[in-house]
Amino acid sequence: MQLETLDWIIIGTYFVIVIAIGIAVGRVSGKDTNEFFLGGRNMPWWLLGFSMVATTFSTDTPNLVTDIVRQNGVAGNWAWWAFLIGGMVTVFWYAKLWRRSEVKTDIEFYEMRYSGKGAAFLRGFRALYLGLLFNVMVMAAVSLAAIKIGGVILGLSPLQSILWAMIATGIFSSIGGFRSVIFTDFLLFGMAMIGAVAAAYFAINHEMIGSLGALLEHPNLEGKLSFVPAIERTADGGLTDQSLNAWVTLMIVPLLVQWWSVWYPGAEPGGGGYVAQRMLAAKNEKHATGAVLFFNFAHYGLRPWPWILVALASLIVFPTLESIHTAFPHIDPDMLGHDLAYPAMLTFLPTGWLGLVIASLIAAYMSTISTQTNGGSFYVVNDFYKRFVNPEASEKQLVRAGRISTILMMVVAGWLALQLRSALDTFQILLQVGAGTGLIFLLRWYWWRINAYSEISAMVSSFAIAIAFKVFDFDFAWWQELLTGVGLTTVVWVTVTLLSPNTDQGVLESFYRKVRPGGPGWKRVRNQIPETLPESDALAPQLTSLIMGIATVYGFLFGIGRLIYGDLLVGISLVVVATVLAYVLVTKEASRQS
Repeated sequence: MQLETLDWIIIGTYFVIVIAIGIAVGRVSGKDTNEFFLGGRNMPWWLLGFSMVATTFSTDTPNLVTDIVRQNGVAGNWAWWAFLIGGMVTVFWYAKLWRRSEVKTDIEFYEMRYSGKGAAFLRGFRALYLGLLFNVMVMAAVSLAAIKIGGVILGLSPLQSILWAMIATGIFSSIGGFRSVIFTDFLLFGMAMIGAVAAAYFAINHEMIGSLGALLEHPNLEGKLSFVPAIERTADGGLTDQSLNAWVTLMIVPLLVQWWSVWYPGAEPGGGGYVAQRMLAAKNEKHATGAVLFFNFAHYGLRPWPWILVALASLIVFPTLESIHTAFPHIDPDMLGHDLAYPAMLTFLPTGWLGLVIASLIAAYMSTISTQTNGGSFYVVNDFYKRFVNPEASEKQLVRAGRISTILMMVVAGWLALQLRSALDTFQILLQVGAGTGLIFLLRWYWWRINAYSEISAMVSSFAIAIAFKVFDFDFAWWQELLTGVGLTTVVWVTVTLLSPNTDQGVLESFYRKVRPGGPGWKRVRNQIPETLPESDALAPQLTSLIMGIATVYGFLFGIGRLIYGDLLVGISLVVVATVLAYVLVTKEASRQS
């Protein structure tokens, strides 16, 4: 596809702005690791919230949503909508604990919470496992989307797409550190949202569609518009196998099991990764809580519908994979998948808007990749290099090591991206690898008995089970693999927990003094501390806030959806109720934390 001069001007202007920001803050960020990776721990909630939202809006996100909608309809999005529950649990039960801990990374947490060689091994191994293996996997999934967008829109080969994307982001990420990521994320989120809305507008007005009403009434969308899977009954009144499988896969497993049991980047039970990094960078506990609350509201409640509308429109313009391949014969058949439909729809954008949308996708890509490289390199530098390789390293040496590891991670991620094929397949692989570990991340804050060996056994068993499912043909459905992985992993780590030695009493008491987790799980430790400590946070009152938060976000999500579908009464009612709940919730939390 040929870009016009105006498109190139828009794209070029974007690059000039973000590189300028990186250079402007680079000197401050390069002072020490606290500045380079945490922005001096003085960031406001709104800036951190926008940064988290921008990070989760990457080039692979609209591709993934398109893949889901084309195969499973709008209801298929429960595969990730269900993670809102875990996100709200993080807001009200974990954000303040993370900020109170004052660790630099969620990996450093291990030697604060556990003791002995097990804690040291866990910190070093997880630094490499998450900082390299998992972070690189996420970056590769994002880069796969860049390959497909570059191939469809710009006619680039996979290697060309990767080289250009990685070079631009590598320069930006290695210069400015965390501050440049945070500041530019604010800009990138605005651009990405404008681009997503513009893409939806022009998709709806495609000559084969013409209007929103025509889109929603088109026969190609039959069975695709419902917010929940269709209920189809057999002659005796039971659910058909297809309907039952859809409900189990898309609703029951995600809502009852997946959100608490699976470790997934950006939706870690109890917070972790770049979400933890933002909480740790906040000014105080109040700002940490506010940042995660805003993130969940914007990510799940406000943002999905532009992507969904483009996905629905693509079912009319490109109803099959063959129609996509016919329109873009130069695309490698191995890369052909439903996720290609999103960039395919962007090819109909007019001059100017095309440049803006491409710039917004570049912005989304750079936001996610820069966050993953900044956080991943911090793991490598703080929790492996400094802890085990060179404990006497100066701050300048550590910053230099961070910049070098950033570049190396991007090179490996670029190579891996060339091996991947589908956004949805990659999403399910990441879910399966983390299956069964989530409950530990929730309980380790509230039950003293969890120890380093609990986490090591869970991590090893979940990974081994995921590999076994890929190597051996068990003929399981995806949800059966997930439940099996969760069940087996849970049995392993609970058994190991009960049979392994306790964490050192001094470490437990030090952790409790600093973090003050609530609930009965620390009663044994609390009773052995001689001095009087401040009251721990009661868990029950926050349950009300948790339920209100979930209802608020889902209210906005489905209220906006009903308005789009033309059901004004229900849509307005849901949005009004959600607005009232949001006001009450924010007022309540502000009063409680003042």
